[in-house]
Amino acid sequence: MLQNSSRELFVIANELADLARVTSLKYFRTRNLTSDNKDEDGGFDPVTRADRETEMVMREHLAQVRPDDGILGEEYGVEESRSGLTWVLDPIDGTRGYISGTPSWGVLISLEDENGPVLGVIDQPYVRERFLGGLGVSELTRDDETTDLRVRKCGDISHATLLSTYPEVGSERERLSFGKVRDQVNLTRYGLDCYGYALLALGQVDLVIEAGLSPYDISAPIAVIEAAGGIVTNWQGEPAHKGGQVIAAGDPAVHKAALELLGS
Repeated sequence: MLQNSSRELFVIANELADLARVTSLKYFRTRNLTSDNKDEDGGFDPVTRADRETEMVMREHLAQVRPDDGILGEEYGVEESRSGLTWVLDPIDGTRGYISGTPSWGVLISLEDENGPVLGVIDQPYVRERFLGGLGVSELTRDDETTDLRVRKCGDISHATLLSTYPEVGSERERLSFGKVRDQVNLTRYGLDCYGYALLALGQVDLVIEAGLSPYDISAPIAVIEAAGGIVTNWQGEPAHKGGQVIAAGDPAVHKAALELLGS
């Protein structure tokens, strides 16, 4: 059924990304942008007017074109599905980068059925790059140019490039496990948020490992990476679309080696 309607679904996904691109860029690198802190435990979890407005314009569009589908969004929660399909929205993944003026944040949009994500979009509005994956599609669009997405081969973890958003990955135990992988790879870089997953699908890096994720952080990257030939699981090798611990890899051998190190 989804294959038969895939063209319509990708049209809608692109419409959502277009709307989000306009709204998020309206506030990016403006001097009067302020943020509120959602963390009530003394940490810093920023949210801005841009986060809220960007999600709302996507929700309003879905209410018009797919009123029976559910929605799970970071800022406004859950609307139950009547169709069996749910759109998962992260209006600005990487709000810390957004308020700092860095172009590593992105808009995440995915569509899930009962088994998980079936299509996904990672959009970086400022550099005009859109990564799409699922239902037979795997492509990067930059302005008017479209290229195929494909993960790269990397036969040995010692040759791999690893990305993660924070050096302080999750709990102390998770940091220790992450360190075992970090010490085996060739290069480790930090701070790219969802853009790291896009680079993996593009074949530029080999591993992304994170912990403490929410479903809206990872649903779209799963669809994009799997469509490009990669693997995304939790640290036990199980489905990861519910969030928590995540390992994404381009090469099965590197994925296996990283899993063994994380579990050792």
